[in-house]
Amino acid sequence: MNDKKLPDGGVLYDEIDDDEDDAAAPDTAADAVTASIDWNEAVKNESGLKGADLIAEFVKHLPNAPGVYRMFNEAGDVMYVGKARSLKKRVGNYAQGRLHSNRLTRMVRETTHMEFVTTRTETEALLLEANLIKRLRPRFNVLLRDDKSFPYILISGDHRAPALLKHRGARARTGQYFGPFASASAVGRTINSLQRAFLLRTCTDSVFETRTRPCLLYQIKRCSGPCTHEISDAGYADLVKEASDFLSGRSQNVKNTIAAQMQEASEDLDFERAAVYRDRLAALSHVQSHQGINPAGVEEADIFAIHHEGGLTCIQVFFFRTGQNWGNRAYFPKADPQMTAAEVLNAFLAQFYDDKPIPKQILLSETVEEQDLLALAFSEKAGHKVAILVPQRGEKRDLVDHVLANAREAHGRKQAETSSQARLLKGLAETFALPYVPRRIEIYDNSHIMGTNAVGGMVVAGPEGFVKGQYRKFNIKSTDITPGDDFGMMKEVMTRRFSRLIKEEGIPNRSISAATASEAETSSDDINDASFPAWPDVILIDGGQGQMTAVRAILDELGIRDVVTAIGVAKGVDRDAGRERFFADGKSDFSLPPRDPVLYFIQRMRDEAHRFAIGSHRARRKKEMIKNPLDEISGIGPGRKRKLLQHFGTAKAVSRAGLNDLMAVEGISEAVAKQVYNHFHETRPG
Repeated sequence: MNDKKLPDGGVLYDEIDDDEDDAAAPDTAADAVTASIDWNEAVKNESGLKGADLIAEFVKHLPNAPGVYRMFNEAGDVMYVGKARSLKKRVGNYAQGRLHSNRLTRMVRETTHMEFVTTRTETEALLLEANLIKRLRPRFNVLLRDDKSFPYILISGDHRAPALLKHRGARARTGQYFGPFASASAVGRTINSLQRAFLLRTCTDSVFETRTRPCLLYQIKRCSGPCTHEISDAGYADLVKEASDFLSGRSQNVKNTIAAQMQEASEDLDFERAAVYRDRLAALSHVQSHQGINPAGVEEADIFAIHHEGGLTCIQVFFFRTGQNWGNRAYFPKADPQMTAAEVLNAFLAQFYDDKPIPKQILLSETVEEQDLLALAFSEKAGHKVAILVPQRGEKRDLVDHVLANAREAHGRKQAETSSQARLLKGLAETFALPYVPRRIEIYDNSHIMGTNAVGGMVVAGPEGFVKGQYRKFNIKSTDITPGDDFGMMKEVMTRRFSRLIKEEGIPNRSISAATASEAETSSDDINDASFPAWPDVILIDGGQGQMTAVRAILDELGIRDVVTAIGVAKGVDRDAGRERFFADGKSDFSLPPRDPVLYFIQRMRDEAHRFAIGSHRARRKKEMIKNPLDEISGIGPGRKRKLLQHFGTAKAVSRAGLNDLMAVEGISEAVAKQVYNHFHETRPG
């Protein structure tokens, strides 16, 4: 991001394009730098201004032009990002008290600074607003949570034999992208069927280049063997075109062509070739039969339905491409409970398409206020006409009703899970006599094999379950720890975790009464406004008295023993689940009844920490196992390493090569050859 520092220390953000395939909003921030500096300077010297009075001063200098504004609190955090057709009129509403909820009233009251960016059009302002909200995550905006990138199918375009691959992330590689799919498993199933239908390779380019004979996939008729020219380049290109046509929506044409080829082979009495075409047709039918609902009148569309009840909002999204249902996903955006469903959906849409390809049609369950503006902005961004519709009858209305039913079901499941989680957190507080119900629990575990590749894992749980974005792993670095010393490992993890937390967040004030904390927990406004806390209320340690002694020593050393409640969870007799012993300050160790819900809750958190620590350890161990010896030689970059491996085949063969053999490799000078030789041999070359 190209940020511009303003004289008062603020930052003016330029719009950027994360994705080469998606057109971003035009860069409008640069056009507004001078004006923004003037506005900031105009009120910079007015001491003591805050809230509506401060906003009124800004309004005097704002133009009747479209743009984006940001509201800051005393700590310098962005509280809200908004866009306006006229900055002067929109911001003026805040100064005049034209607000709709207590939440917005509080936002205005806490405002100590504002910054502005003018844009050429309101559509540019809409796109820039969505971009800034996703990056800054202001507490008073509707926030799109769980915004994990979607997987796609990629047919690569930078190789003589294009590969059929699963892709996630920026679409930087040359090729054709098809999607989005709702999940990686949906992509995997589709690719598996497409392999049987079109016999395209799925191997990496490096594996492809080193093949001297066809792999097993060729033997089981999942690949046509382009690596060893079992199929001609022209024949393989025909298969690629058929796959592209099928994924682009021309599936019936592809099936008709293959059926004709099967009939021709049968008439020629070439029954083996006819059987291949038969199997390909069956694979194509398998792909389509697993797509669920496939409405004839919807070729390319995303369908959104929202259910808004009890302070919780669920937005269900179904993806239709090439006339096929490519899956669905439920979102639970953070929003003010006083907002209407249409207001939440309106704010959600702009953020959703900030970094995603936009289809030709978007179908909604609710009419949103800025429907025409969104359609215009999306059309400019996508480079093609985008229609946003709220169907009232017919097949499309039935489809929206189906999506809405899914939204209601997902809403009910989420509400039940949240309610259950709240009861469990309350039960945990009662069991361990905590002063208030915890909002953040951190669970720690270590994993290693006889001290090697030791990793500490931290998982986090809160009112809505596990918060996977907060998970952390700690590669054990200390050389003073005896291999297998679990106490020493836990001490290092605790020291690193809380030393950094104190440095970044400071030590919180825990002098809050149980009654005040309980009241805060039940306030819907506070729950929705407050960001997830950085400091844990409780830490669970997978271990007994020994681990707890090490942890308490660290907490004492850092002066935070009264700030964080530490609880040890030791495996019971014979390591049986249900017989765990608990260790906490001021209490003798104890067990819970075998069917206590709190016991199950703690077991689930401990098992999640165990799973995460083991997974991190295995990943580190695997990385060490496949580490290439050439990586350790200074001056040998990817290019030279590739040349050496292509010439000798393996790193082991490189280690055995003589000096003259090394110098014979293209790009390897005498000095580099000596460096490689000396790395693998104790004696210098004669």
